[in-house]
Amino acid sequence: MVKTKSIIIAAVLGPALVFGQEKFAQLGEELPTPNEYRNAAGAPGHNYYQQKANYKIKVTLDDNQQTISGEETITYINNSPDRLDYLWIQLDQNVRAQNSDSKLINVERMEDFRSISDVEKKLMEFDGGFKIESITNTSGKKMKYFINKTMMRVDLDKPLSSGSSVSFNIKWWYNINDRMQIGGRSGYEYFEEDDNYLYTIAQWFPRMCVYNDVEGWQNKQFLGRGEFTLPFGDYEVWITVPSDHIVGATGELQNSNSVLSSEQRTRLKNAATADEPVLIVTQEEAEAAEKVKEKGLKTWVFKASNVRDFAFASSRKFMWDAVGQKVGDKNILCMSYYPKEGNPLWERYSTKLVAHTIKTYSKYTVAYPYPVAISVHSKWIGMEYPMICFNGGRPEPDGTYSERTKYGMWGVIIHEVGHNFFPMIINSDERQWTWMDEGLNTFVQYLTEQEWERGYPSRRGPAHMITDYMRGDKSHISPIMTNSESIWQFGNNAYGKPATALNILRETVMGRELFDYAFKTYCERWALKHPTPADFFRTMEDASAVDLDWFWRAWFFTTDHVDISIDEVNWYELNTMNAAVDFPAQKELDDQQDQFIGDIRNKTEIKETVNERDQNIDDFYANHDRYKVDALHVAEYEDFKKGLSDEQLELLNSDKQFYEVKFSNIGGIPMPIIVEFTFADDTKERIMIPAEIWRRDETQVSRVFIFDKEVSEVRLDPNLETADTELNNNFWPHRRVQTRYDLYKQKQSRENPMQRQIRLEELNGKN
Repeated sequence: MVKTKSIIIAAVLGPALVFGQEKFAQLGEELPTPNEYRNAAGAPGHNYYQQKANYKIKVTLDDNQQTISGEETITYINNSPDRLDYLWIQLDQNVRAQNSDSKLINVERMEDFRSISDVEKKLMEFDGGFKIESITNTSGKKMKYFINKTMMRVDLDKPLSSGSSVSFNIKWWYNINDRMQIGGRSGYEYFEEDDNYLYTIAQWFPRMCVYNDVEGWQNKQFLGRGEFTLPFGDYEVWITVPSDHIVGATGELQNSNSVLSSEQRTRLKNAATADEPVLIVTQEEAEAAEKVKEKGLKTWVFKASNVRDFAFASSRKFMWDAVGQKVGDKNILCMSYYPKEGNPLWERYSTKLVAHTIKTYSKYTVAYPYPVAISVHSKWIGMEYPMICFNGGRPEPDGTYSERTKYGMWGVIIHEVGHNFFPMIINSDERQWTWMDEGLNTFVQYLTEQEWERGYPSRRGPAHMITDYMRGDKSHISPIMTNSESIWQFGNNAYGKPATALNILRETVMGRELFDYAFKTYCERWALKHPTPADFFRTMEDASAVDLDWFWRAWFFTTDHVDISIDEVNWYELNTMNAAVDFPAQKELDDQQDQFIGDIRNKTEIKETVNERDQNIDDFYANHDRYKVDALHVAEYEDFKKGLSDEQLELLNSDKQFYEVKFSNIGGIPMPIIVEFTFADDTKERIMIPAEIWRRDETQVSRVFIFDKEVSEVRLDPNLETADTELNNNFWPHRRVQTRYDLYKQKQSRENPMQRQIRLEELNGKN
C-alpha cells in the first residue's frame, strides 16, 4: 500500500452500472403463490385447513417370536374443501420387505465388499414388512385396498365429502427387525449375556398420509432416508407385553394401578415435584427381572391427544426415572428408560438433559404442549417420536466412558428430545424437506447445548465448522432445497448447513433480538400445523422487516460458498493547501520511494553526463527547490482559507487518514463485510457493512474508511461469523493462517482416560 496525498473533490456521478442481480433478485418463481390457505406473510391463511386421524389400537409384542400383531380403528376426518374418493396409508415397515425398492436403488461397487461380513449382510434374508390380514368398515364388511410398496390405497364405498368422517379397521402383523444386524430406526437389541431383549418400536402400525393444500396426498414412497409426515390426531393404545416388562410410550399412562406396584406409583407421584430425578424402577429391581423372567402378559394403556404419531419401548431390563419440569403453568414429567448397560451415564444425565431441553426449546420456540417427555436408551440409535425418543451413548462394560461418548450421548438426547418441537409440534414435511426438521432442530440444539455447559463443544452450529464442507467438490454437494432422497452428504446438507445459516442470521445478519422474535413467530404460527419452506422464509422476513431473499437464495438454493477477500488497500491523506505543512510531508514521502535498479547503477557506471560537462545545459529548474516555502505560498494559503468555514478549516488540518479497501466475492455467496482495523497504537475498531453492499455488483466492491490514526492491519471476519472458507485472503498485510479451527478434538485410543486413571490409581496403590 502506498500513501498518497490527494485533495478530495466533489464529483457528479452517473447512474451505477448493474453487473447482474443474481443473488439479490427477489424470490419469485421459486416460492408458491400466496393463497387463502397460506398467505404472503408466511402465516396460515383464512381458509387454512388440516385433516385429522384418530386411532384406537390394540397391539401385542411377542417376546418369544419377536413379532408385533395388532388391530386398529382409524377415524379419518376430512376438513379439506375437497371430496376424497380414496385414502392413502403409509406402510413404512415395507421398506424391509424382501422385494423393497430400498434394496435395489443403492449404488454398489465390488470394492464395497471388504470382508466376508459385508457379503453376509448383503445375502441376509429377513421376512420384513407388514402382513395385512384384513381391512373392514365398522360393519365388518371388507374394503378394497391396493398396496404399492410402502403405500396403501384404501378405496371408499362412497366419496368422503368435506366436513365428514369415516372409520375403518385394519388387522396386521410383522416381524420385528434386529437393529444390530439389519439396522433401522426401530427394532430390538438382544443381550446374549442375560438372554433378554430391549424393544424400541416405531413405524409399527399403518398410518394415515397427509392430505393438504400443497401436495394433495403426500404419498411419496418411503425409501429409508426421507422421514415421515403425518396428520395430527388422538390416540388410545393398549400395549400387551410380558408381565415383567416396563413400557414407556407416547402419551399418559392410564392404568398405573394395573401395571405398577404401589411403591412404584408412589415414586412416580413424588418424581413430579422432586428437585432431582427419582427412580421408579431401580437397577436392583431391573436386574432381578432380567433373571426371573415372569410368565404371563400385562396390558399397558396410553392416551395421547393432538399428536402426529405414537411409539413405545418395552423391556424387563429397564430402569426408569423421572422428574418434573415447569414450562409456563404446566409441569412436564421428564423421564428416562435404560438398561444397566447404560449406567453410570444414563442415571446421572439423561432425565436432566430431557428437562433442560424441554425448558430451553420452549423458550426459543413454543411452550411444550404435552404432559411427558421421554428418553429411551438403546445402542447406536437416535430417533424421535412425539413425547418419546430412542438414544445411544453406551459406556464401556466396566462403566468407564470416553469424553467423546459422554458428549455424544448429551448431544443425541438434546437433539432427539428437541425433535418434539421439530417436527412433532411444528409439523413440516420430512418426506420432502429434511432440513425443515433436522436443520432447524440442530440450530436450537446448538443453543440448548451452550446453555447446558459453557463452552460446550457443539458439532454443528458455529459458522467456521461448515467451511470444509462448503469449499468441497461441488459435484457432490446439493443445495439445501433438495428432496431428502437426493441429497449428497446428508448430515452436512440437512443438519449442518441449515443450522449454520440460522446461526449466521441470528448473530450477524439480523441480530439476536430480531431473529429470536421472528423465529418464535414462525414456531407459534405453525405449532401443531403443517408449514412449508415458503412459510418459514416469508415469516422470518415478515416479522423482522429484513429482506432476506438474497440469503435464502444463496444459502438454500445454491451450492456456492463464502469467500470474501481483501484485494487492495490504498492509503490517502488530505492536502491542507498549506505549503508549510504539505511540502515537507511530500518530501518525506518522495524520499521514501523505492529506487529503480538502473538509477542506482547509473550513479557509478555513468562517469559523467552531458550537463555535468556543459555548464550551459542547466536552466532555472536545475537548481529549483520545489519543496521550498516562499512568501507567495503563504499569501495563497491565506487567500484559500478565506473561502473555508471554520469547520472545513478544522477538517482540513485534522490529519485524517483515508483508506480505500477493495473486496472481492470469490465464493459466490454475498455476506456482510465484517472488517477489523488494527492501528499503530495497537487499538482496534470493528465495522460491519451489510450484505446489501453487493446488491449492484456481486463480485467486487470497495469502501473508503476515515480514521484519526494510522492503520497497521486490516482483517476480515475476525470472529469467524460468516463461514468464510479461505482465511488466507482475509488479511492486509498478508498473513498465513490455518483454514480450520477445531474447538474440540478427541484423540482415539483403545483406552479411555477414565480407564487410564483407574490403572494409575492401581499402580500408585501397589507402590
